[in-house]
Amino acid sequence: MQAPKILEWQFYHNSLQAWLVAGIVFVVIGTTLLIVRTLLTRRLAKVAARTSTTADDAVVDLLRRTRYFFILAAAVAGATFFLDLPKRALAVGHVLGTIALILQFAIWGNGLINFWFQNYAERKADSDVASRTTIAAFSFVARAIMWAILLLVALNRLGVDITALVTGLGVGGIAVALAVQNVLGDVFAALAIVLDKPFVVGDSISVDTLSGTVEHVGLKTTRIRSVNGEQVIFSNTDLLKSRIRNFKRMQERRVVLTIGVSYDTPLETVARIPAMLREAVEAQQQVRFDRSHFMSYGESALVFETVYFVLTADYMTFANLNQAVNLAVLRRFSAEKIDFAFPTRTIVVRGAAPAGPAAVPAPA
Repeated sequence: MQAPKILEWQFYHNSLQAWLVAGIVFVVIGTTLLIVRTLLTRRLAKVAARTSTTADDAVVDLLRRTRYFFILAAAVAGATFFLDLPKRALAVGHVLGTIALILQFAIWGNGLINFWFQNYAERKADSDVASRTTIAAFSFVARAIMWAILLLVALNRLGVDITALVTGLGVGGIAVALAVQNVLGDVFAALAIVLDKPFVVGDSISVDTLSGTVEHVGLKTTRIRSVNGEQVIFSNTDLLKSRIRNFKRMQERRVVLTIGVSYDTPLETVARIPAMLREAVEAQQQVRFDRSHFMSYGESALVFETVYFVLTADYMTFANLNQAVNLAVLRRFSAEKIDFAFPTRTIVVRGAAPAGPAAVPAPA
């Protein structure tokens, strides 16, 4: 009979029995969350180690970032359902719970941002060292936006009227965006370059009439070392508006060889010239012959056009093979007594008196 009376003792507006039930709920929830967190982390970590996907790795990372204060706050929140607490205590608990929840979401969000950008950098930017700086900058911007959103949510949860604040931020943001719209355009262009990768540092590209090698991709500008040696700086927006040719990503090079021979060349020899040119091309390595034809009658030559492909993008290999083909053609034409044509022009003058012998004056 004594035990029930003890359980009915009142302490801070609740019976001892209610406090015991709340304590049991607190322990059960806290212990369960800790066990689930530990077991899931270990098991998913083993699964993630055997797979090539990144989704399971992200889940493991989020589980490891679940903090003990969040588990404690969840256990306390569950226990308060079995207690009749004063409004002031509930208000304090609401504030602390909101802070704990916002902080945990911030830790999870920061982990996701860090995991994504780091994974992207490792997969896509191994050969593009300079773009790591741009990726880090966008990572910072993403974190700043996340913290701003969480701060607004926290203030709203705590009963602060954020309508005026959001309106002010919106008007101020529009004003700032209008003031720095060119800079923002370059920043978003840098994001497009980093994500879409039309080129990376080290690529040889051509922009309009300029050719060079990409040295740096920044938030506002891209720097290119031209073939003449000087550094040319483009704004990212202007660069993406231009037509860019990326020579680094060539798989093969097309060569058009145009040759003109003299009109005095015999007909039988003219008919054999395409076969001679084909033999000169096919004698080389890493070359694919396409066609060779007697294409047209030039002003001072019979014009032959030969097309072949060099099966590599390396410029030095292309130049060496082109030289070898030219030398082979020169040797074959020399052996066949075929003359290369050179510009000639015949001028016919009509109506002029024929030149005669000069008049000899009579002797005195």
